[in-house]
Parts: sequence; structure tokens; C-alpha cells
Amino acid sequence: MTKDQYVLGIETSCDETAASVVKNGIEIVSNVVASQIQSQKRFGGVVPEIASRHHVEQITIVIDEALKKAGLAPKELDAVAVTEGPGLVGALLIGINAAKAFAFAHGLPLIGVHHIAGHIYANELMQRMKFPLLAIIVSGGHTELVIMKGHGSFEVIGETRDDAAGEAYDKVARVLGLPYPGGPEIDRLAGESDDVIEFPRAWLEPDSYDFSFSGLKSAVINYKHNLEQRGEKVNPAHVAAGFQASVVEVLTTKARRAAEEYQVKQVVAAGGVAANKQLRGSLENAFKEMNIPFYVPPISLCTDNAAMIAAAGSSMFTSGVRSTLSMNGRPGMELTSWHE
Repeated sequence: MTKDQYVLGIETSCDETAASVVKNGIEIVSNVVASQIQSQKRFGGVVPEIASRHHVEQITIVIDEALKKAGLAPKELDAVAVTEGPGLVGALLIGINAAKAFAFAHGLPLIGVHHIAGHIYANELMQRMKFPLLAIIVSGGHTELVIMKGHGSFEVIGETRDDAAGEAYDKVARVLGLPYPGGPEIDRLAGESDDVIEFPRAWLEPDSYDFSFSGLKSAVINYKHNLEQRGEKVNPAHVAAGFQASVVEVLTTKARRAAEEYQVKQVVAAGGVAANKQLRGSLENAFKEMNIPFYVPPISLCTDNAAMIAAAGSSMFTSGVRSTLSMNGRPGMELTSWHE
């Protein structure tokens, strides 16, 4: 009988301090997240220096809590996986240095994980991935379409040229006077709207899978300013509905085209904006029509967490991927296949 594999995951790329233990790459044994939303809300977004300070305060606490909830001692672990990048460099370094110290102290292998690979592998915690698959990553800092032909194989076929979808959500929410984080607020308002303002769709070149949301954001700002200059009142719900309709249509249309062109067996969504109800519904309907299985993790695994890092790290560990104690934070880290 083969021994079960336990990997400790650590995530500090932005404003969540998280630690998790995952068994055999597919089963969450513990998953602890210390969120900073309440602290960052007063600033209307994440302040990197404050995020780093919170990570320093919380990192050892969440690691201890994850091990305690898992009922495991450090010597029972097989490896330590940590987000290497991309992200806020100060925040990344807190998690990386904690992971390096823990791995060194307990003689464990260290594995640096790409944050987006982690988001994709959150799906492996719900059901096994089947290849080739299309991953749709929609988060505060990333909007990407990725083709995977096997574990650790990543081909980025489309990405944002300016603002990520989640970033655009937060900026539009701020313009409308909505609280941070803006994504859930816009989703809620859009669902309550009885009218939709027509905003442009940025399709780019006919064959492009890239995205651009800065023009949409500017269109929303201009619409609001024009109304105010005429002394008219802005209806935030109508604006939210129009903005969201544009984002969802572009994401769904390009994802459908990619799934068809690459003949994928499965489509998975990942990232914080994948928690958006309208986007989930649109993607579910699109791939149901195409008879392609579509999966999206529960909201707790869409937002930043360490279980996804442990899941990706487990697959990397099984594939023989290892990092050294010279690992550093890589804020601009590109998503590449593990054995390149």
C-alpha cells in the first residue's frame, strides 16, 4: 500500500495570509485563511506595505493552525509548497521566507508554485482534471485563457493587455461609490437592475484571444461624467448591469471559441471573479450547449487560498519538481510548463 502524501501550502501573494494541508493532491485536510479585507476596505484597495505587515503578524499563526487542524506534525509532511509569484513582492517574500525556514528546519523539499497554476489546480480538489482542457482565469490581477495538454503543461493563448477584469470591477465600483471589494457589489447590483446601459465590447483582432478592459472602464467613467454635467442622476444598478454584461459577453465568447478550436475535453474556471454569478451562469450555459463539461470551484476556493497552492505543489512534487533555498519572490513571474 502506497503512503499518503501530505503537502503544506502557503499563500501570501496579495492580502490573504493562508496555509493549508492537502492529501494526495486532491483532498483538503485543513485550509486556514486570514483575510485583510476589513483592514484594506478603508483605503478602497490593497496597500502593499500594510498587506506585508499583516502577513508578518499572521504567517506563523496560520501555519500552526493548519497543522493543528490537520492533526499532523511537521515530520509527517512530504513537502512545503509556497506561492513564488506573481504578486506583491513584499507580500510574496513573507510567505517564501516562512516556507524556506520551515522546510529547512524540518528537512522538507521546497516547491515554488505559480499563483495562477494554483488557481487552476483548485479544480483538482473538486474533480480530476481531464486533458486537453481550457482554463479561464479571471481575478483581480489576471485575465487569461490557458490550454493544458497534461499536468504541468501550460500554454497561455490569451491574456489581458491592460486592466484585468477584477481590476476593472474594483475601479468601476469605486467610480460608482461602492465599497471595496467592488466585484461582489457590482454583481449584486447588476442582478437587481431592471435596465442595462449599453457599453462597448473590446474584441481586438478577429482571431485574438487577448482581452482589454481599460476602454470599457473609461466608457463607464465618461458616461457618469456626461450625466453629471447635464445635472442628471446616475443609476448605479443600470451602470453595473451594463458594465458586467460587456465583461461577461467578451469572456464567454472568447472561451467558447478557444474550446472549439482546441477541441478540449473539459473547461475549468478559476480566480476570484469566477465567483461572479452572472459569469458562472453564462459559462455554464455556453458549455452545456457545446456538450463540454464545465467546472468552477466553490467561492472559498476561487478567492486566494493555500489549498490551491498545495494542490499544484503536490502535482509538482509527484513530477519531480523541486526548488532551492535561494528562491526569491517573482512579482512578474510568467506561467510556464514545469519542465521547461
